Amino acid sequence: MLAVTVAPVAGAPDRAAPSSPSTAPGPIRARPLVVLDPGHGGSNSGALGVGLIEKELTLTLARAVRAELEARGVEVALTRERDVTLTLRQRVAAANQRRAALFVSIHGNASPGRIQRGFETFVLTAGGVDVDGRALRSESGAARPELDPATALVLDDVERGACQWESAELAAAVQRELRAVRGDAGDRGVRQDAHHVLLGATMPAVLVEVGFIDHPIEGRELARPEVQAAIAGALARAIVAQLPPP
Repeated sequence: MLAVTVAPVAGAPDRAAPSSPSTAPGPIRARPLVVLDPGHGGSNSGALGVGLIEKELTLTLARAVRAELEARGVEVALTRERDVTLTLRQRVAAANQRRAALFVSIHGNASPGRIQRGFETFVLTAGGVDVDGRALRSESGAARPELDPATALVLDDVERGACQWESAELAAAVQRELRAVRGDAGDRGVRQDAHHVLLGATMPAVLVEVGFIDHPIEGRELARPEVQAAIAGALARAIVAQLPPP
């Protein structure tokens, strides 16, 4: 295996006991809020690649995307700021409780033969929306203190269904912007799957795999700071293009 050194995540990893994101209902904002989810973390390191660890790459990218968005006046929250373990339900709950406008979960890919490469963006299948029953969603529903619980769940159902088209548009924008900086050959397209980190989201939500970190060539590329900056810029442009007007 080729050995490549990747710049460490800013700040030493915090190995203390995992902490959960705040789920207290947030205020209604004048500016839209984007929640970025750096995949994995803590005891779940994710894929291991060519000098890369997925949990470190995703946090590095999420921080860079946040900087790009904040420079454009967008409010941003990360599901984790440190190297801590979060459940998939905690991640989407953080977005729902904060009434986020968009939710983007960032990941790096890997393949058994280490021969695949490219980037792809996932949205929930229609079946994925349906299978996420109310009992499962109750812990991550949107903050609606002004409504009774039954009415709030009905409104969640309506919002979740309405968001699927917007999720597809966001995914298409992500692929378009990544293609502009990573090339047409790596475009694996928009795909559908029942990714658990997207289940229960009441806003447009996507999961992006920025590339295969275990590929002998692509993995080395993803370790380069200039490539990471280009990917972060592409994700930020796609997000800004899909944000609702203030």
